[in-house]
Amino acid sequence: MNLKQHRFKLLVGLMFLVALAAFSQVRLPKLLSDGMVLQRNTDIKIWGWAAPNEQVTVQFLKSTHYTSADSNGEWNVLLTRLAAGGPYTMQIIASNTITISDVMVGDVWLCSGQSNMELPMRRVSPIYQHEIASSENNAIRYFAVPQKYNFCIPQTDLEFGSWKKTNPENVLSFSAVAYFFAQELYETYHVPIGLINASLGGSPAESWISEDALQKFPLLNEELQKFKDSSAIRQIEESDNQRIHAWYDLSGKKDAGYKAGSKSWKDPKFNSSKWPVMKIPGYWLSTKLGPVNGVVWFRKDIRIPSSWTGQPAKLNLGRIVDADSVFVNGVCVGSTGYQYPPRRYEIPARILKNGKNSLVVRVISNIGNGGFVPDKPYELIVKGKTKDLKGDWRYQLGAEMEPLAGQTFVRWKPTGLYNAMIHPLLNYTIKGAVWYQGESNAGRPIEYRELFPALIRNWRDKWNQGDFPFLFVQLPNFMEPTLQPSESNWALLREAQLKSLSSPKTGMAVAIDLGEWNDIHPLNKKDVGRRLALAAEKVAYDDARIVFSGPIYESMKINGNNIELTFSNVGTGLVTKGKDELKYFSIAGADKKFIWAKAKLGFNKVVVWNDTLMNPVAVRYAWADNPEGANLYNKEGLPASPFRTDEW
Repeated sequence: MNLKQHRFKLLVGLMFLVALAAFSQVRLPKLLSDGMVLQRNTDIKIWGWAAPNEQVTVQFLKSTHYTSADSNGEWNVLLTRLAAGGPYTMQIIASNTITISDVMVGDVWLCSGQSNMELPMRRVSPIYQHEIASSENNAIRYFAVPQKYNFCIPQTDLEFGSWKKTNPENVLSFSAVAYFFAQELYETYHVPIGLINASLGGSPAESWISEDALQKFPLLNEELQKFKDSSAIRQIEESDNQRIHAWYDLSGKKDAGYKAGSKSWKDPKFNSSKWPVMKIPGYWLSTKLGPVNGVVWFRKDIRIPSSWTGQPAKLNLGRIVDADSVFVNGVCVGSTGYQYPPRRYEIPARILKNGKNSLVVRVISNIGNGGFVPDKPYELIVKGKTKDLKGDWRYQLGAEMEPLAGQTFVRWKPTGLYNAMIHPLLNYTIKGAVWYQGESNAGRPIEYRELFPALIRNWRDKWNQGDFPFLFVQLPNFMEPTLQPSESNWALLREAQLKSLSSPKTGMAVAIDLGEWNDIHPLNKKDVGRRLALAAEKVAYDDARIVFSGPIYESMKINGNNIELTFSNVGTGLVTKGKDELKYFSIAGADKKFIWAKAKLGFNKVVVWNDTLMNPVAVRYAWADNPEGANLYNKEGLPASPFRTDEW
């Protein structure tokens, strides 16, 4: 063997030893990391990976636990009935040593669902400035699960993630509902709270259910099988991306507003005096443009006092459907690519000038009705003073386009989110789960009667912790109110949620008074969190004294031309919110035609009638997408859940 061959063999051997050493290093899941919160008063698992048969030692508090990895390199130890407290340090010792610092012991809650659970404090910050400024709390910790999907294999770990302490900077990225829920619990019990947020906007319930549990839903299972083909997914995504890119590219090329120089419609000197006028807010469907899609430009000249000149400013433009770019005196101050976020833009200093200022908004509508959502703030704020921007704006069509076909949201397909975002969490002991979802299943409310309880059972089976507390938010009021009793998928979905209370250890926060007719993401997340915390106090903490829910319909009795309804969860008695009479009760006879009814309160009863109906058989309450004015509460200030007595 020559010297060159000898050196090569030595190098290969060294590389093998390095690889072997790296392989044998003990490794932990992302959840087991600095700042974590462990569940108190129960058995908890500490787990990870090492070399096959490698000995592993876990030291925590004053206890030392020994174990060995199995033939697959997997190991775990159980810690029993830890008392609340911290911060502590944990060490995992094998061929290498891992130290986990700042460990707390308290209550751990999984927070999941779609966008109203995902929605961060940053989005609602204008109405919670004090809460954000005073949020410093070392005992509330937050872990954001990466938003991933996998249709083929349940994952054993997350790609990344870390625990964050609560402070005014970090809290901006926390789920608003989850944070307010945790804050209420901490104020009540003064134990550390850990929040694990596994949520994704737009996700339907079936995304979060395992494949084996999906067998009871053949159509959903069939859809899952299609998306196990990664090449098919690539083809769908490439096709979508090409089509969407082509649409926006063409709209930009066709846009008459993007002409060069002084002819550009964003230029402050451009003369738009001959453009037609539209009232803002509103949709251009009501103008001579009609139901056009594409690009529409809006211009408004505003005059400001000399004291505002050169000052930084805030620009609120409500919500715009679908996308926008905003220019102040020809300078772009912000843009948003889709319809849901509030338009809050910062105008840097030196942009505003004395006298006339140009405000230009380029709006892209890709499908449906484009425009400015009503009942939102449209204003310029400088030095604490506000200038209203509602009223007459000039507008002009920049480019007309065919509607853009919707994207295939692969990430929402069945089981994908369970595999990637829930399965990696199953070894982590939790106190319970908090769920805010339903909007994406509102088109299939009858199916949800089985799908949602199946999800609850599925998670409890997989966590193997028995019937852990499962709390959820009933859909809030949304969309335009109706003048007459009518059918409603959102009402049916709320009913499916209400029926899910038959599952053990469940609690529901009624939010029928916390929505906004024009926004699927209402801002009031504090009361949602508070009502969830009340449910937790009853369901998870066994506080028998707490009034944790608003009135729930229990039974009915027909007495001649009226129907007497009995309610549970009345607290210290039923009340009407405000001084008005009870609203949004409807009544029907055997013909199934509902008409508005009068209603009278008792302690735990409501009597309902209509003088024109002699033989009533059914009653509905708050049965609508947006039952505006529904006002049955208990004296503790919690609203009654919408319901119906019929099953028509």
